[in-house]
Amino acid sequence: MKKYPLIITYTGNGKGKTTAALGLLFRSLGHHKKGAVIQFIKMDSLKTGEKEFAQQSGVLWENYGSGFTWDDKENKNKAICEKGFNRVKEILQDPSFDLVILDEFTYTLEFGFLDEKEVIHFFQEYKKREERAHIVITGRGASKGIIELSDLVSEIVEVKHPFTSNIPPQAIIEY
Repeated sequence: MKKYPLIITYTGNGKGKTTAALGLLFRSLGHHKKGAVIQFIKMDSLKTGEKEFAQQSGVLWENYGSGFTWDDKENKNKAICEKGFNRVKEILQDPSFDLVILDEFTYTLEFGFLDEKEVIHFFQEYKKREERAHIVITGRGASKGIIELSDLVSEIVEVKHPFTSNIPPQAIIEY
């Protein structure tokens, strides 16, 4: 069967975008494929069960962010996200990767940390390559450009969330 690498986007205000992407990652590991997670915005010091397990499973996992700081007067996230996207470009040059997840990537465009036209152009050119990885993009508010670029887009809609009942984040469920 011919492989047709996809660009997949999980967006929306509901919980489960990263979880869906990681489900694909763990499925790919079951097929003995090579994966990477490049997490934007979230700090490298963030300790999560999924990051720990992925790294134990041989997944390349890197973080490029200084946290969810929407009032980023020093442009820390911009510089870190630019470095992260340059790293993504390097990883996508390596044909041994089968799946690359760009977690929280939509925020890099929404907040102007990366130039959307340059990002879209890069991915349009990438899609022309014969050998390439599946790419998964996650985050709220995917732009029209990302949606048009993607081969598959799912919107995760919040119907009910424990935060609204003052239930704190739970290990296993949130991290």
